Amino acid sequence: MEEISLGVPEPILDRLPADDETVAADMQKAVAGWETQCNRLLEEADDEREAAGNLLEAIDRFEERYETYDAFVPELRAWGQSPIYAIAWRTLYADVIAQLYDHDDLGEHLDRERNARLVEDGIRLQDL
Repeated sequence: MEEISLGVPEPILDRLPADDETVAADMQKAVAGWETQCNRLLEEADDEREAAGNLLEAIDRFEERYETYDAFVPELRAWGQSPIYAIAWRTLYADVIAQLYDHDDLGEHLDRERNARLVEDGIRLQDL
């Protein structure tokens, strides 16, 4: 598989308050670290299935963080606080997941691995 390249989308950076540049720098630093980790997972894998499995675990963590920030948004609004940072991080996690699925043919491998895990966990279509 080709090396993964991730980035922070401009629209996310544009929505951040102009007087606070540290968040944009933090986001770019975080995405660069995630990119390095994802590429390391690809390099260390013996085959495409193992690589997809390792990346799927990372995606699961991104989805958990997405849900955490998503839960912060109404809570912050209820307390009269601006949820702009929670929204920005939530959107960033969703976008990074989308970037991984859009990379090369990785999305197909990730879908296959996710389906294989569902079957291994004993969840079958007939059980629904």
